[in-house]
Order: sequence, then C-alpha cells, then structure tokens
Amino acid sequence: MKTMTCQQLGGPCDLGHRGETADEVIHAQDKHLRAAVKAGDETHRAARQEMRSRWMHPKQSLGWYNDAKANFAALPED
Repeated sequence: MKTMTCQQLGGPCDLGHRGETADEVIHAQDKHLRAAVKAGDETHRAARQEMRSRWMHPKQSLGWYNDAKANFAALPED
C-alpha cells in the first residue's frame, strides 16, 4: 500500500490517497476532486477540469499518466 497526496497528483491539497496500484490512487484522486468541487470547494476546480480533460483525451494525457505511475512506483510502502 502506498500513499500519494492530492498535490502530488496535481491538486491543491495534501489529502492522501492510498492504494495498491497507481491506478487505484488516480481513481481516488478523481473521486476526491469531483466531491470537493460538488461541495463548492473552488480551490479544486482547476484540478478537476484538468482531470476531466485527461479522461476525455487519454492519448494526449499519456505523459501525465506515465509520470504519475513512475512517481507511485518510486514511493516507499506505507
């Protein structure tokens, strides 16, 4: 199990997302951003828009995805 923060994934806060894989952490970040924006947290809106764009244009976002996976792989186990 490893932890990446919202900020490490391009967001504005230090909330940690835990997962066995980078994909689990990325999905947790997406869920967090959706919930934060829905609750009216404007500080997360730009990161939410970027995440939405990545889901809509996955080939264009492959660089971000590969970087996130590499950063996750480099983290120590919790």
